[in-house]
Amino acid sequence: MIRTALVLALLAAPAAAQDQAQAARNAARALEEASVQLDAAESARDQVRALTQTVQAYEEGLAALRDGLREAAIRETELSRRLAAQEGEISQLLGVLSALGTASGPQALLHPDGPVGSARAGMMLASVTPGLAQEAQQLRADLTEVTDLRALQENAAATLRDGLAGVQTARTELSQAVADRTALPKRFTEDPVRTAILIAATETLEGFASGLSEIATNETPADLPPVAARRGSLPLPVRGEILRRAGEADAAGVSRPGIVVATRSRALVTTPAAATVRYSGPLLDYGLVTILEPQPDLLLVLAGLDTTYAQTGEILPEGAPVGLMGGDEPGTGEDPSPSREASGAGRTETLYIEVREGDAPVDPLEWFASDKG
Repeated sequence: MIRTALVLALLAAPAAAQDQAQAARNAARALEEASVQLDAAESARDQVRALTQTVQAYEEGLAALRDGLREAAIRETELSRRLAAQEGEISQLLGVLSALGTASGPQALLHPDGPVGSARAGMMLASVTPGLAQEAQQLRADLTEVTDLRALQENAAATLRDGLAGVQTARTELSQAVADRTALPKRFTEDPVRTAILIAATETLEGFASGLSEIATNETPADLPPVAARRGSLPLPVRGEILRRAGEADAAGVSRPGIVVATRSRALVTTPAAATVRYSGPLLDYGLVTILEPQPDLLLVLAGLDTTYAQTGEILPEGAPVGLMGGDEPGTGEDPSPSREASGAGRTETLYIEVREGDAPVDPLEWFASDKG
């Protein structure tokens, strides 16, 4: 299976830095654990949980491989430029070493000034030779490292292609498991007519959020774990890099109170905490939007998804799949070449995250930890 192959590759693949190697080992361990849970899963809900962990483990492992590729490419470029800059010096060094290597012992000690000159020449040669040998040794080490780095990149790129195929399969299986699972507990039933009226009357996200209570019928009290103590430490709902912070203007000069996270194509979006789904569907110019309520008067707005798994009114546990980002399917439209990974390309999708306390937005980084890359 591709899953098993990627585990072995992650454990064996060299990395350019220790942290990437450790990240790869952690991802491989998580992938094995998810595989065990998937084999033991009896219900569709268990399969959703196990497949969610599988997709996340793939994403973690692929990120470690990409980081290793990037570090390797940077190091290779650095060494290649240094060797190119020393090309003339290297040629002279090789010439001297070649001459020393072919000269016979007696001739090397002869000098026109006689024994004294020969002794002086011998002393000079003895002092120069260790330096020449050291330079030759460094040159040999650099050339060997360049060769090893190129082989590493070729092997890692092949592993990356296998991983991309594996995560694509896991995402497909996850979508099917979500469709097959039994209904999750519901806090309320959505009134589709009221929802349609609210959307038609809404011009801003703020206006829509303030009217969310109107679309709920038969609502029951929520019994969710408190999240107030986790302020500042909630995990980001998607793996990516923060592209814009709250209040920063985009290319069009528009600023919003939320953050924008750049992600890879088809990245998995999950709940950062157990929450009620207050709304899930298209909204204004935000694309597909899911609004989560972990506690009363706290809303987490996730906008820009391509596929949504959540249904309005459901209660989702922490880490549950919310949906997928858009973009080309990995393995078809994504080029896993070392040069592409070294440039940091590939984060083509963006997820907008807004946090609202009461009727006002707050900086999402007051709630989320921002060290997820």
